[in-house]
Amino acid sequence: MSTTLILFVLAIGLAVSLLMIGVSTLISGATDPVRRRVAAATTGEADGPAAGWSFDISNLVNPVAKYVLPSKADEQSKTQRRLTQAGFRKRNALKQFYAIKAVLSLALPFLTFVAIRFFPELTTTMSLFVVLSSAMIGVRLPDIFLDSVRNKRMKRLRIAFPDALDLLVVCVESGLGLGPAIERVARELEISHSDLAQELALVNAEISAGVERPVALRNLAARCGLDDIKGLVGLLVQTIKFGTSVADALRVYSEEFRDKRMQRAEEEAAKIGTKMIFPLVLCMFPSFFIVAIGPAVMRFLEAFKNM
Repeated sequence: MSTTLILFVLAIGLAVSLLMIGVSTLISGATDPVRRRVAAATTGEADGPAAGWSFDISNLVNPVAKYVLPSKADEQSKTQRRLTQAGFRKRNALKQFYAIKAVLSLALPFLTFVAIRFFPELTTTMSLFVVLSSAMIGVRLPDIFLDSVRNKRMKRLRIAFPDALDLLVVCVESGLGLGPAIERVARELEISHSDLAQELALVNAEISAGVERPVALRNLAARCGLDDIKGLVGLLVQTIKFGTSVADALRVYSEEFRDKRMQRAEEEAAKIGTKMIFPLVLCMFPSFFIVAIGPAVMRFLEAFKNM
């Protein structure tokens, strides 16, 4: 018991020391005028009288970025892709994400340790388990939040894609080129489906900046992460490569996409019967049996009492 207590105290002391060192390093990095000027020069921000009072989390993250970022490039690229699909496109989004994970993994155990002091009935083993659990929660909480934001945004893009496809087909068949058609669709969807409108506007911005059209379209598919958009991008890239009619290709893809949507709807409708079994068995049938058979059971019990 004494050994467990000593290890627990040493672990808490180490966590508090690391937290204090990290906080002091972040504060010194944020208040250092040289680092602030370098950050302003690299990000293109104006340097003026108010620059010394401006607060940017990047100034806090940059000094400790090499300590919080994962060493594997595959993991960094995977997380960067998740951040992009969730809508976080800033240059320092990856550093900020892992910095938040590091801060939570240290701050939550420290706060938990402080809160445990108000519960003296907890044993040392239970206290250690709670502190370690809070550290795991601090590590996993940013991932859960990121996945939630990413799934919601992908759902909005999935809902907006059929309208965008129909508008794109109409614009191309009316005589517009692919670039002007994408720009027009982006303007039309700016209010109703702002997420997809921003992605389409970004495609035009990349093309205007000199990026090749197939590359810009592939970047659109990577940022959205939807299979439907990947299929459309693959079709457009092949059309551009072989010089075939974009209008005919979009018309064929639109018809196939409608068929897929109808099949998906029929599949979901066919699953309703199976999904309704559990609510019926757990909620409806017990209530029905109580109402229908309950009076008969009560009379049956009263008849046995009188015998």
